[in-house]
Amino acid sequence: MGVITLTLVAAGVIAPHSAPPLWVIVSSGAAIAAGTYIGGWRIIRTLGKGITDISAPQGFTAQTASATVILTSSHMGYGLSTTHVCSGGIMGAGKGGPTGVVNWSTARRMTYAWCLTLPTAAVLGGLGALLADQGNWGVVLLGLIGAAGAGWIYVINRRRPVDASDVVGTDTVTPVPAGTALPLPTTTAAATTAAATTAAAADSATDVVAA
Repeated sequence: MGVITLTLVAAGVIAPHSAPPLWVIVSSGAAIAAGTYIGGWRIIRTLGKGITDISAPQGFTAQTASATVILTSSHMGYGLSTTHVCSGGIMGAGKGGPTGVVNWSTARRMTYAWCLTLPTAAVLGGLGALLADQGNWGVVLLGLIGAAGAGWIYVINRRRPVDASDVVGTDTVTPVPAGTALPLPTTTAAATTAAATTAAAADSATDVVAA
């Protein structure tokens, strides 16, 4: 939303220090909602399970810390990345939690990605501006390239989809109500083999004694 408003100010469409137009707010909210709907579960699993295993208290603490930092920065006029703030809050909440375990390998990969984001975005933005300056055909081609890139990312993500059923992993424990009779354990293959071996040994010993 801020980037679109800055572009409108730079192009002279709106006056400096103007509030973002309503259509900018609506379109930005719709884009964020669509992105969360399409790929949000994967992000939730990475932040909720990949960095550290957080529960409700750690999640509340991380969100409170993130909201405090974001609101303070907005009041003082500083720009920041909400992704960085939320990730840092989760790391701190996980480190200060009951287990104190943080998956630093995941955090390190995220840091590498953040370091590559700025120069990569600068290069792609420059190439896009150069292409758009060629005329209407450049603008159309730029839109097609963006749509193709988004479709390619979507197809790759669909190869290993993440949804609400496995966002926290497949190992789930179902609580058993108090007073419920538990079923007897079934005989496994190992137990069956051990019993057969014991019976065979007993038969052999009986044959030897009989002889």
